[in-house]
Amino acid sequence: MAETGTGNRGSGDGVRPAERQRIKKLAQAALNADVTVDQVEAILTDLGDVLVDMNKTIGGLDGAIDTLDGTLSRLSGTLDQVDSTVVTMGDVVDRLERVVSRVEILVGIGEAALRPLGALESAGRGVAARLGLLR
Repeated sequence: MAETGTGNRGSGDGVRPAERQRIKKLAQAALNADVTVDQVEAILTDLGDVLVDMNKTIGGLDGAIDTLDGTLSRLSGTLDQVDSTVVTMGDVVDRLERVVSRVEILVGIGEAALRPLGALESAGRGVAARLGLLR
């Protein structure tokens, strides 16, 4: 006898061609999803390694920043000391200028006081030269 019916020609499993196509697409989608999951797992594993390395790098950076902070604090203290030293040196220079001014006045007075002695010495040399005592 001949089979009558539609849809199961050529296949003995009772699945229609449209359903077979649908099953193939679902199977391919499942395989693609499995590959995608594997790829995501690989990416996450690599990302985990990168994050571990990044954590180490950031830890090193934190240490460097702490060191820099201490260095900047010491530099600030040194600059404060330099500023106070400059102010002190300014005071010392002012005092020295006053001392030098006083010394200049004393030298001027000494020179004025010695002028008559220089004139007397010059006159004495002139007299001695005329008398023939100096050669």
